[in-house]
Amino acid sequence: MAKRKTTTSPSPTPEIEQPVVTTSVKPATRKKAQLVSPAPAESVVQDGSYSRFTDFDVHLFRSGKHHRLYEKFGSHTVEHNGVIGTYFAVWAPSARYVAVIGNFNGWDKGSHSMSVRWDSSGIWEVFIPNIGRGEVYKYFIVHESGRELEKGDPYAHSWEIPPKTASVIWDTYYEWQDQEWMTNRHTKNALNAPVSVYEVHLASWRRDPSAPERELSYGEIADALVPYVQDMGFTHVEFMPIMQYPYAPSWGYQITGYYAPSSRFGTPQDFMTLVERLHQAGIGVILDWVPSHFPGDAHGLYEFDGSHLYEHPDMRKGYHPDWKSYVFNYTRPEVRSFLLSNALFWLDRCHADGLRVDAVASMLYLDYSRNAGEWEPNMFGGRENLETISLFKELNEAIYKEFPDTQTIAEESTAFPGVSRPVYTGGLGFGMKWMMGWMNDTLRYFERDPTFRKYHQDELTFSTIYAFTENFMLPLSHDEVVYGKHSLLSKMPGDEWQRFANLRLLFAYMFTHSGTKLLFMGGEFGQTSEWKFDASLDWHLLEFAPHKGMAACVKALNTLYKTEPALYERNFTSDGFEWVDTTDRENSIVTYLRKGNDATDTLLIILNMTPVPRTNYRIGIPAAGTYREVFNSDATEFYGSGFINGQPLMSEDETWHGRPQSLQINVPPLGAVILKIVRTGI
Repeated sequence: MAKRKTTTSPSPTPEIEQPVVTTSVKPATRKKAQLVSPAPAESVVQDGSYSRFTDFDVHLFRSGKHHRLYEKFGSHTVEHNGVIGTYFAVWAPSARYVAVIGNFNGWDKGSHSMSVRWDSSGIWEVFIPNIGRGEVYKYFIVHESGRELEKGDPYAHSWEIPPKTASVIWDTYYEWQDQEWMTNRHTKNALNAPVSVYEVHLASWRRDPSAPERELSYGEIADALVPYVQDMGFTHVEFMPIMQYPYAPSWGYQITGYYAPSSRFGTPQDFMTLVERLHQAGIGVILDWVPSHFPGDAHGLYEFDGSHLYEHPDMRKGYHPDWKSYVFNYTRPEVRSFLLSNALFWLDRCHADGLRVDAVASMLYLDYSRNAGEWEPNMFGGRENLETISLFKELNEAIYKEFPDTQTIAEESTAFPGVSRPVYTGGLGFGMKWMMGWMNDTLRYFERDPTFRKYHQDELTFSTIYAFTENFMLPLSHDEVVYGKHSLLSKMPGDEWQRFANLRLLFAYMFTHSGTKLLFMGGEFGQTSEWKFDASLDWHLLEFAPHKGMAACVKALNTLYKTEPALYERNFTSDGFEWVDTTDRENSIVTYLRKGNDATDTLLIILNMTPVPRTNYRIGIPAAGTYREVFNSDATEFYGSGFINGQPLMSEDETWHGRPQSLQINVPPLGAVILKIVRTGI
């Protein structure tokens, strides 16, 4: 993008003034509307200029241990010596000159130069009086070589709306009204709680019906999304990256403003209102977080001060071939402080309930997507990236220490051991990990013609071999419905009725399998086309019975999941799951139990993977008694054929599947039946 033109002739680059010794200054006080930021506990004066850094802050920053850099760096409107203005701080150790430019000074590169601190930290600071919230600015940086750059603020809380690229002075003050949720969320985010996540891309979930090209604001999204998610019964929403990103086709995964909600949809406070309203409705908020790479946009982090400041200087470690973007230098302490602070920022200032960390596998392995000769082994000769391993451990320890009622979730697709195990046991410390193997095996199985599924039943049963080695989340995410992969519904074989029946069956299998759940938007009502980042979901499909029935089915599964302890109390332990029968390959029927802490909460699940109904099908049961059908994916309200078990089922003293009692049941075509014992004994 072309460099911004100035409205006046630029002044010659002035000489950098010599730094002076710092002393303490009285903290600033809050002003009306909270436009003035509270000062840190200790502030210093540098040649008469206000500073938010203490020597201890600098020490933590330079040692990679600072967790609250957003209170120090960036732009902060403050009162200094009775004057309200804005304090700016930026890290640019390879610069010989830095200035703040913006509309307030006609983009004059010489009028508001910054002073570099005396302590060799590379931190530049300046207090500019009489400017505040809403002012547009950038940093003008001159590298030691003389190269000139104009950069946005890495710590800015607001940015211009793309394609404009300047930062905007803003604050994160907000009077939260979600105290009830925050007090009790430890019960909602616990590992033994039902977690059903609705994955959302804000720009394409829903658009203005009268102007489809217009993206909705945070407030408009809240008006529609909150009641919808609440009605559908999801427990959490996961937003694909909402941090400031300049390029819409990146879906938000190419971030330039790590400390700012995207300005496309409104202000930081507008975003906080969206989070607050979800919390008030009893819905948790998980944010996608991308510490794996960033784009090379001229205004962004790449070569920020003219040097490889944020990215690793060795392109074998500093460039990602898959995404044509740059990889953070995880060996540099100041970069680690940047990332640690950023993760905590979203939990602290924006009340996020968790972070789903993107592309963890790409960070763990030095040879990820690289050929021989394109990567360098670690000090032990291995392929593991030791720096990112230590970063993840430190990150998770910090999060669970400071926000123990939140969760971190790793998108990790390899067999790296202990991803969701505590650091003190040698793990990486994540709370959960995406179960990519389950997703791949399950979709491959369901895409098969039912005639041939009997030859591939192991694809369904294999997941339980490793299901309890990690705290797994079962993902049917956005990655599975783009780039020619088709929508979930379109993956299913058969005619229209069979496709819908197959998808209902898939969802029933997902919700009754061990682990937490994630479903990408549109799947819940049977979106027919692939996801498009620049268009709304096809909401009109809900006018048609098959899609309306699909939505009703997912809603019923969410309700069942939240009300049956057997489906969540032992999410991640083998004693919560038990196979009854995996040997009926000819009929392609599998049967298993889900068990809660109380034996009476046990559920019996029967899945028929063929379009052939089975009458009087005998199944071994865990105990004698009366069983009731609590879910049937073939119910007419789900657009099924109505092949259900409407009456209670009585156990019989006939040994089956190695169990002394059994019962006979009608199993619907391409259907799932869930039974629960309602009375023991007969």
